[in-house]
Amino acid sequence: MNTPAELSPQINTLLNGVSPLPHLGVIQAQGVDAANFLHNQLSNDVLLLPVGQSRLAAFCSAKGRMQASFLVIKTAPDTVLLVMSLDLLAQTLKRLSMFVLRAKVKMSDVTDQWQLHGLLGGSARAVLGEAMPWQTASADGAHAVALYPAVLGETQVPRALWLGAAAQALPAGAKVSTEVWAWAEVMSGVTLVTQPLFEAFVPQMLNYESVGGVNFKKGCYPGQEVVARSQFRGTLKRRTALVHSPVALMAGQDVFTPADPEQPCATVVLCAAMPDGQGFDALVSGTLESQQAGWHAGSAQGEVLQLQPLPYELLADI
Repeated sequence: MNTPAELSPQINTLLNGVSPLPHLGVIQAQGVDAANFLHNQLSNDVLLLPVGQSRLAAFCSAKGRMQASFLVIKTAPDTVLLVMSLDLLAQTLKRLSMFVLRAKVKMSDVTDQWQLHGLLGGSARAVLGEAMPWQTASADGAHAVALYPAVLGETQVPRALWLGAAAQALPAGAKVSTEVWAWAEVMSGVTLVTQPLFEAFVPQMLNYESVGGVNFKKGCYPGQEVVARSQFRGTLKRRTALVHSPVALMAGQDVFTPADPEQPCATVVLCAAMPDGQGFDALVSGTLESQQAGWHAGSAQGEVLQLQPLPYELLADI
């Protein structure tokens, strides 16, 4: 396997440009109660989110399990966009709409009204400069959100999500494949919930509290007690880690450890091929104990998954 240092020149070339994101969709909440309604449903503060800015947030069940997650963008005082995995959009829209009741807000699928693209390297920097994750730039009706960078050793490749109107010109940059974008997402350590991960994790199992996806000071939302108890009582037993694999992995796939070969100890979150063909990198959420014992793909006798450093620090249990 190539080391990050050996990959850096290739990264600078491949991770630079604009990628289509057909796997994402957009829900719109519009009305005078839009921000307040979402504030009461999601793991992050939407009520105090400034217009033109963004946050990461989770939508949980009453048991604290993530049913979806979003990039939340407030585009006007009465309008909030939720960018999410397209394979969960219909069922999430239906469930959110069930809770509207008398709130003055309309929830709708507006995916067709937007172009969704990922910006990498110089293309991201040209639009957002040195913006920190979740900071947003808005111009001419388009919105660009700074994401966590792809990190390889000392190299940090800026990443951004760009939403533009259907006929709007794209930011400048070479075309980047969706496969390369997916690999950059893995190397950022931050991803959205997809259908295979539905209700598989509380937010901390995807490290959301460490990357700005959970606000422990806001009011109640579905699953809030479970999420808070996990954090404040030191009961977090699972975390997401970055691994290298010699074989392709699938989201939702079980991972095992020889220390306890009869039952899975972890779950694959996202996997993508390395651009140079030297295997695959993946995000895997599993027990802290099994991380140290060693992870194997598919069974306790499967291919060894090599643990790699996360590109950010995890917050300690409180």
